[in-house]
Amino acid sequence: QVQLVESGGGLVQPGGSLRLSCAASRTIFRTIAMGWYRQAPGKQRELVATSSSGGTTNYVDSVKGRFTISRDNAKNTLYLQMNSLKPDDTAVYYCNAQTNLLPWGQGTQVTVSS
Repeated sequence: QVQLVESGGGLVQPGGSLRLSCAASRTIFRTIAMGWYRQAPGKQRELVATSSSGGTTNYVDSVKGRFTISRDNAKNTLYLQMNSLKPDDTAVYYCNAQTNLLPWGQGTQVTVSS
């Protein structure tokens, strides 16, 4: 069973940056499209960025130009670089497969506030 462990969240002021990491326990990570999801209080979980196994990326409009998803297949690790953060980015962030979801990790809390 694949385990996903997210880290790197925290409290940051508007305009600040954070880099999230997601470590997968098995090499299956290398062959599947992965994504970063987020869930804000009272809202549904949404997919905000994806990376194919070959590194092709896509973003929802709300984060385009501010977030960058990347992956290191040798380390089974997915990253999300978040710049120019806004209060609306406050959420718990999770990584998972883009389709055929794996068991969810615990997520990492990102809070953007002054």
